[in-house]
Amino acid sequence: MREIVLDTETTGIDHASGHRIVEVACVELVNHIPTGRTYQQYLNPGRDVPAEAVAVHGLTAEFLADKPRFEEIADSLLQFIGDAPLVMHNAEFDIGFLNAELARLGRPWLTTTIVDTLQMARRKFPGAPASLDALCRRFAIDNSTRTKHGALLDTELLAEVYLELVGGRQAGLELIESGAEAIMIAQIRRETRPPRPHQPTEAELAAHALLVAKLNAPVWLT
Repeated sequence: MREIVLDTETTGIDHASGHRIVEVACVELVNHIPTGRTYQQYLNPGRDVPAEAVAVHGLTAEFLADKPRFEEIADSLLQFIGDAPLVMHNAEFDIGFLNAELARLGRPWLTTTIVDTLQMARRKFPGAPASLDALCRRFAIDNSTRTKHGALLDTELLAEVYLELVGGRQAGLELIESGAEAIMIAQIRRETRPPRPHQPTEAELAAHALLVAKLNAPVWLT
């Protein structure tokens, strides 16, 4: 089962007001295990980046000025996603921005299955904080490098959170960290021995008789 964990950074919180995506990132999961395949792209939003947005993700208009526009990366992004379900934290926000960008290009909205980890966390831990940072603390996931929001780092952390929300890593499954997209499944191998005969052989009976003859008054013969 292939899934894509996705996150965006934007110029503001409302795409209907003209705010745009400035970063998009994806992490690929297969059977709930990261494969090592990722997608990340900074984007020129074609507008200013308000100071309050820069305070969140640190991406200034100057930094983004030479980055591609969304229309230049739309095909590669959609190709990476394919028909896989999308795993997002507060999915309504990210999918709203993605569909707004696609609509500007006259392209159809994303219709793939959406998994919202924010809603999962709220159902599993009602009343408890459910931000990405709070869930990292709950599951003892190291997020010390997350001084600002960054789409790729956030997707990598979210992938770990998602694995915990669905029950944690399965015993016996380990990601091979060699760059190869493979999963090693631990197997227990047992040597099969041929069955022993139920009746002793003539040689075994003779050897047993010699042994008994050497014993001093064995109890089973009294």
